[in-house]
Amino acid sequence: MKRDRIIQVCALVAMLTAFAGAGTLLPGILKESEERGLRYTDVTVDGAPPFVALGTAIGAMRGLIVDYLWIKVNLMKQQGLYYEIMADADLITKLQPRFAPVWTFHGHNMAYNISVATNTPEERWEWVNAGIRLVRDEGLRANPNDLVLHKDLAFWHAHKLDGVSDDAHLYYKLEWARLWHSLLGEPPIDEEERVQWIKDIADAPETLRSAEALTPGVLDLVDRLKNDFSELSSGEPFELDQGFLDRMSWWDAINEQSFVAKTLGAADELRERNDRLFLVLDEIVNDPQYAEAWETLMRHVRKRVLKDEFNMDPQLMYEYTRDLGPIDWRHPQAHALYWARRGTQVAEHRMRKDDIYHLINNDRMQIQALQGLSRSGRIHFDPFAQSIPGRFPEPRFIDTIDGMFDKLYTKYYDARGAGGETFIVFIKNFLSSSIREWYRQGEIEKAQALMDRLDTLFGRGGFPPNNQYNMPLDVFVANETRGEYEQQPHLAPSDVSAALRYGYRVGVGQSRPEVYTEALRFAKEVTDFYKSHETIDYTTKLGTGRMKDIIGQLEQSAEIAFLQLMVDPSIPMEERMTIWSSVDELEPQMRVRTFDKLSQTLQQQLGLHPLGRSITFAEAFPEPPGLAASRQQLALQRQQEKAAAEAARKEGVERK
Repeated sequence: MKRDRIIQVCALVAMLTAFAGAGTLLPGILKESEERGLRYTDVTVDGAPPFVALGTAIGAMRGLIVDYLWIKVNLMKQQGLYYEIMADADLITKLQPRFAPVWTFHGHNMAYNISVATNTPEERWEWVNAGIRLVRDEGLRANPNDLVLHKDLAFWHAHKLDGVSDDAHLYYKLEWARLWHSLLGEPPIDEEERVQWIKDIADAPETLRSAEALTPGVLDLVDRLKNDFSELSSGEPFELDQGFLDRMSWWDAINEQSFVAKTLGAADELRERNDRLFLVLDEIVNDPQYAEAWETLMRHVRKRVLKDEFNMDPQLMYEYTRDLGPIDWRHPQAHALYWARRGTQVAEHRMRKDDIYHLINNDRMQIQALQGLSRSGRIHFDPFAQSIPGRFPEPRFIDTIDGMFDKLYTKYYDARGAGGETFIVFIKNFLSSSIREWYRQGEIEKAQALMDRLDTLFGRGGFPPNNQYNMPLDVFVANETRGEYEQQPHLAPSDVSAALRYGYRVGVGQSRPEVYTEALRFAKEVTDFYKSHETIDYTTKLGTGRMKDIIGQLEQSAEIAFLQLMVDPSIPMEERMTIWSSVDELEPQMRVRTFDKLSQTLQQQLGLHPLGRSITFAEAFPEPPGLAASRQQLALQRQQEKAAAEAARKEGVERK
């Protein structure tokens, strides 16, 4: 008995010693796992996704199974068996969801490898979007603090969707704009209004109960929607989800936003056909008792869909718009910016010094995404048009990028390797192109200010001092432009848009027709260059010109530049009135072609302007002569295009 007691005491001492030793080691283990990104979140006890339980249940065998599958999928990838990889890669994500590289592998396989093996733009888009959704909606929920996942997701938006290397990139841009237009609607043009617009969504109620508390009548509206939609959906449950936003966007485009829908008389046609969905929405939306409830409900639904279906935080979207500039979320680079910036915020504190290059690469994605928004971040999109969105420069990002360069250069100044020096080539190229844009717009002071900054940083104020930027502004622009369009075709639309904008403001607004004539000459010269350049405008296996979007933008540049100028709140209302009254002298059909596209926005802006108290919209922006005949002709043209598109679609289905 005495011997047993001794054994028990020794065992107890050993157990207590082991517990004490384990407790001593635990802080170091947690710190190491934190630094190496081996924990699910910053807090060890946070809840995990349901599929984590599956991997845990397998126990010690899980690691061996995952190792076997990982070796297998890499061998299959080398053999080009991309479809066959899918099942095994999916199994790995379920067995070891916190193994971030497999999410990148799986998503990249769908977006890059499988997509290019398909035969139509529609099929390609499905695979590309599936790869993005996998990492965004699942991978980042399991690894919310993994920097490389954020960086790769940002890169796919910038390269696959916004780049031109994929034969179907035009279709991607159209579908991405359509998706996010349905989700968020048309953003305001004014920067302060856009910040408030996205803030309203970020501040929206989290639940229907809180929405009802904020705006009584929301629950009654939801009940009305459920009852009316249940009759349309054959008993399928009504959900406040992305599908609901799609229907609302469809109705809103027909009634308010789409010039094509108005031209075709889509609203009248749907009423004549007694389209139940359109009539139900028409009746509910126009019911005055729900006016305030609609605003609250739509903001609530948009917030929930962003968080639940797209794994995006409306609060961050608001903060980025507030801090960086007028982000349009219909542009792929807006999402590249979001994921890169979020990655830095959530993962920077977890990175070791040896992994600094991951942070540098991710921050490169941030500043490159801002550059993309600066060059084409102003979107013009008609949901009923089958053409790609209009994409033109958004110079309000120039100062943001200049400021970010200072921060990043300082941040990585002492980093090993090139460190902050890696951003110098970028800022030189970007500011040089921005100088060219401001110069083409006639903003000589702004262009000279940027050139002075370049001279201070890298010219006479650099080390060693040099005269690279010590030359007349016009000479610098001519030198920078030479040969650039062939190497960087995306610069052409921004230069043409800037020149035409200056042509309208000075040539038309200040009665200097030679200025507008010169802008048109420059636009035609650039357009002809692309039309005649065989290595730039070539046909892909999908049958579309890979640079077709460049040609399309250039051919329509005069009209699109006029549209953007006339609704730009930064241009004085009096100046826009002058341009409107005088433009027919140089462009006889411009007012006829654009009146219906401009009237609603201009009417709203005039109503908020002091001039709106003394003059009517008809006095400020009178209808041009021949408008009725033009509408009839345009409606006929749209009908013919619609019929041609439908015939082409049917032919494609038959071929399949």
